[in-house]
Amino acid sequence: MATVTELLTPVELDLETLLNDLRSLIGAGHPILQAAAEHLFSAGGKRLRPGIVLLISRALSPEGDLSARHRRLAEITEMIHTASLVHDDVVDEAATRRGVPTVHSRFNHRVAVLAGDFLFAQASWHLANLDNLDVVKLLSRVIMDLADGEVKQGLYRYDAGQSFSTYLEKSYCKTASLIANSAQAAGVLSEQSEEHLKLLHRFGRQLGLAFQVVDDILDFTASDQQLGKPSASDLASGYLTAPALFALEERPALAGLIEREFADEGDLQQALELVRDSEAIPRTRELAENFAKESRDALFWIEDSPFSRALLDLPQFVLSRLY
Repeated sequence: MATVTELLTPVELDLETLLNDLRSLIGAGHPILQAAAEHLFSAGGKRLRPGIVLLISRALSPEGDLSARHRRLAEITEMIHTASLVHDDVVDEAATRRGVPTVHSRFNHRVAVLAGDFLFAQASWHLANLDNLDVVKLLSRVIMDLADGEVKQGLYRYDAGQSFSTYLEKSYCKTASLIANSAQAAGVLSEQSEEHLKLLHRFGRQLGLAFQVVDDILDFTASDQQLGKPSASDLASGYLTAPALFALEERPALAGLIEREFADEGDLQQALELVRDSEAIPRTRELAENFAKESRDALFWIEDSPFSRALLDLPQFVLSRLY
């Protein structure tokens, strides 16, 4: 299966331009924020989110070309994503991300919070300058959703009684909202019909949910090396994802361990075994496969091009991380 970089080959040059533009957009200003931003945008990263915006923009253009506003939308998407990662790392007290020290561990918490705020503010400013109210609404909604998802995640820690829809809502807010709304925004700038805009949103929403559900499976099945963080770290932190919620239906004993926050020796290990010895992982895998299929099906109307082919390969790519 292709890597992200290979999938995004049709917009490879666009992504290089994007990185240079991001550096100059954030350039003027505070040296510490400059250093933090440099650090963030050079930390590798897959650029999947702006890549999706660029692929959609080119796939919807009769000539396959790209307007300045579409480029700016991709940059705003990456800024919002990066800002959310900076704040996530502060909240989770993560020391590294993708093997690179996080902003707050390299500078300090204050700088990290300000750098995240600064990026959100920059994104909002550039968003307003696109002069398209529909796009402003779509992407400011994302910034609300990101905060909402973070708050929900904190509220439902160690809560074995939470509903599955709560989990999906939180996953939508944290992961899918940005992909869904920026995909739709690219359609707005391409003057697509209302029906096509809804389908672009659905493509991004289901793709984002598939992505999150796959992440949640890997948290239980991958090694620390593959994840770049300790495995089962979600469960240990009291974040109940699809595998834990499915396992709770089959193994009621799991609820007790969660409610007492794995306080006793061996609690966490026992909880992991309960999840792994149930149908939870296969059921979660099926959930991810359904989301991926629904995502792909939403693009039936897009004309064939290297850009649309890359978009249609994305859902399968998301699933391929499981194998």
